[in-house]
Amino acid sequence: MPDISIIHSVPFYEITALLVLAAAVGAVSLLLRQPMIVSFIAVGVLAGPSVFDIVHSTEKVQLLADLGIALLLFLVGLKLDLKLVRSMGLVSLATGLGQVLFTSIAGYIIGLLIGFDAVTALYVAVALTFSSTIIIVKLLSDKKEVDSLHGRIAIGFLIVQDLVVVLAMMIMSAFGVDSQAGIDTNAFMRVGTVVFYGIIMLFFVIVFVRFLATPIVSRIVHSPELLITFAIGWAALLASLGSYLGFSKELGGLLAGVSLASTPFRETILSRLATVRDFLLLFFFIALGMHIDLELLGSQIYPAILFSLFVLIGNPLIVMIIMGILGYRKRTSFLAGLTVAQISEFSLIFIAMGLELGHVSPETLGLVTLVGLITIALSVYMITYSHMLYDFLEPLLQIFEKRRTSVEHTEGKSLSEKGNYDIVLFGLGRYGAAVADYLKNNGYRILGVDFNPDEVRRWKKLGFNVVFGDASDQEFIASLPLEGVQWVVSSVAQHDIMGLTHEDPRIALIDALRQLDYKGKIAVSTQKIDEYDTLKHKGADVVFLPFYDAAERAAERLAEAMQCKLPYMDATPD
Repeated sequence: MPDISIIHSVPFYEITALLVLAAAVGAVSLLLRQPMIVSFIAVGVLAGPSVFDIVHSTEKVQLLADLGIALLLFLVGLKLDLKLVRSMGLVSLATGLGQVLFTSIAGYIIGLLIGFDAVTALYVAVALTFSSTIIIVKLLSDKKEVDSLHGRIAIGFLIVQDLVVVLAMMIMSAFGVDSQAGIDTNAFMRVGTVVFYGIIMLFFVIVFVRFLATPIVSRIVHSPELLITFAIGWAALLASLGSYLGFSKELGGLLAGVSLASTPFRETILSRLATVRDFLLLFFFIALGMHIDLELLGSQIYPAILFSLFVLIGNPLIVMIIMGILGYRKRTSFLAGLTVAQISEFSLIFIAMGLELGHVSPETLGLVTLVGLITIALSVYMITYSHMLYDFLEPLLQIFEKRRTSVEHTEGKSLSEKGNYDIVLFGLGRYGAAVADYLKNNGYRILGVDFNPDEVRRWKKLGFNVVFGDASDQEFIASLPLEGVQWVVSSVAQHDIMGLTHEDPRIALIDALRQLDYKGKIAVSTQKIDEYDTLKHKGADVVFLPFYDAAERAAERLAEAMQCKLPYMDATPD
């Protein structure tokens, strides 16, 4: 029988065991619709000394983890779009900063009340303020809600959070801990030194962006292999420089991304490196899990539950309060608020940095990791079934909405009251826009509806009557001028992750129109032919199949051309 101890003598065997275990646990996580972060941390726990004790080459795993962190921050900097924050204006800044401030203060007080020392309470409080941009963008993309108003607002204040977390890392990394006296008395001098080095490095990045970034990337972009090598090397170089100068490899990696964000090739770099990032981050989360002692977690269960409830309930509440004050409707505030009901990978990176600096204990890392597992796991379901959750809680949410008309609804009413319409068309994407343009050119009076503010503004400039709204919002549908409307048409894409449930915007629209006793006809579109009969049964009078309809029309035109024996159909070579 082979000796199992040989696994520990060859690091390659250890990495192989980790990858196989990660694939198996990830498959289970996929069935449960959980993000891979949860499964990867679980892999670390299983591979660590508390369970299977697979990995002994912790230095090599940590090296890959550090490279993964640098690459993650590099890609965050690469897609750091400050224009989006400006486009969302006050709501992104007010909500982002307000939520960070509220969560930090309240979390700090809770930490002190349950017996944490001031430094530990501060670290935990700050860690609880950050939400996972990766998880939220993935979930919003799956639900086709990235371009919705609440999706854009959420992404806007997540960018604000990203800026705050980098600032927090820079400040905290400047403080050292003395084993006898606590916080180093020279900490503030060190902060000044770090800021000075940071200004020098920022100046270097600005010069690089201004004169070198685009010419260098333009030369190497033709070689995919060289592009990947350069990007990873650049991220590692600035991360190492940042660590050497004292303001952390995380900030150095972020600056590396920002330095290339202005190039016309940033999307190419993002797409090329996304898979490499995910692979390397696997080792970061595994390394976190390996540091978790299951025996220590027993004493952290009650604090973890307390902090988890605070994140799951308190963070969405503060977002709803701020957005309500700014004049947004309770539905938009609720859907945006759910996106902050978890902590992020940055929270774990932040605490891991505190552990490395000697500011916090391994028990603190275990606590925050447990909070992360709980909040990430539950918030995935909260965001996935957000519309169903809103319908259930809607009677209790009126206090989060101003009595007067909200900023997002005023515009809709003014357009809706302009007159009668023949057709109300939901969704102004490529397919819906083509339908609207054709109908308008044939003399029909069209009212367009879209949940992407940019599309609404663009179609207004083209002379269309357009309102901002969501096909899933019954309150909004009830406000539309449906009297005299002959057809309500939906070209809104379905939610692939949910299927044909009442959360599907097409089903929600049909149900709302029937409840309003709408007398006209309803048409919806689908890309899946197996949904045709179900949508008809749900109440759609006509179901469009864009691909099949286009293919059928193309075949008809081809048959007509063949029957007419047009010259170009009969042409033969000389």
